[in-house]
Amino acid sequence: MIDNRHSGLPPSIIPPSIIPPSIIPPSIIVSEPDAERLESLLESDEWRSQPAARALQDELLRAEVRPQGNMPAEVVGMHSSVECEDERSGDRHCLTLVYPKEADVASGRVSVLAPVGSALLGLSVGQHIDWRTPDGRQLRLTVLAVQPPGTGADTER
Repeated sequence: MIDNRHSGLPPSIIPPSIIPPSIIPPSIIVSEPDAERLESLLESDEWRSQPAARALQDELLRAEVRPQGNMPAEVVGMHSSVECEDERSGDRHCLTLVYPKEADVASGRVSVLAPVGSALLGLSVGQHIDWRTPDGRQLRLTVLAVQPPGTGADTER
């Protein structure tokens, strides 16, 4: 619960020390090539007006962008395979983060424009996101493992 002394303030100016941890988004890291390609995607006529584009843009604006050679291996990037666990149910999921036209939910290929896709982008092993599923269930997904692209699980581009 937020301290009553700050209840009239917008969340953006409430001191972080009094915001419950699940409200503060985790820090994220995105590679320069991923950031450039995603920004181009968001500028395209096809995707610019999509509601999900705003969420992805917000993620990119708060990301630390690094050269590809300075990216930690355990960070979720485009075409990374991610093993995550719902802390509430214990269910594990294996997902691959892909561009919208490559998405195929049945095979675990999740679009970066899907709410869970944009939320996973840039997370590191051990970080988590709170996410509401389309059917209304609340999940807390924790990243357990990340396999970078081209290392076996997702070599197709």
